[in-house]
Amino acid sequence: MECGQESVAHESCEADGVLYAIVCAAGPARDAKRLVVAAKQRGWDVCVIGTSAAAEGGFLDVPALQAASGRAVRSTWRREGEEKRNPPADAVVVAPMTMNTANKWAAGIADTYALGLLTEAVGLGLPVAALPFWSTALDAHPATRRSLEVLRSTGVRVVYGPGEWVPHAPGSGGRHVDGYPWERVLDAVVRPG
Repeated sequence: MECGQESVAHESCEADGVLYAIVCAAGPARDAKRLVVAAKQRGWDVCVIGTSAAAEGGFLDVPALQAASGRAVRSTWRREGEEKRNPPADAVVVAPMTMNTANKWAAGIADTYALGLLTEAVGLGLPVAALPFWSTALDAHPATRRSLEVLRSTGVRVVYGPGEWVPHAPGSGGRHVDGYPWERVLDAVVRPG
């Protein structure tokens, strides 16, 4: 594996694989550094990609994520003629995954950089794991359950259900942010090779 040229104090050239961490606009996103640190401790070279809503909505602590990953945080497509900014992914995690991302991803919509990467990861057969964060009200919508079924049918390991992650009551998300189980999504992604 080659080190990325856009490296920000990048020291993980000896990593066992490249992990793309897609971070959506939900309460736990502010603590996504915990995911990056845990992944690096497991030997991953981590590239953080924020959804457009996460990046534009101030959900990401970009300086903390860049310091932890050693790479620039991305949320937009590269420009025509611009060199690739990250090495190819060996695996992908999505945490926190919003209902919006789940529904668009399952429908094959790739209208943002993050969704494009997720849609492509399924097509490439990469190991992908997703850890949701939404309320029981959003969970009750029929599209949500259908989307999770579609994602699972494509090989995505969705960390959802009894004993894993379960939705919280509407209006109580803030009380569940600190206990968000970042490690579970890392446990769920299968290391290649």
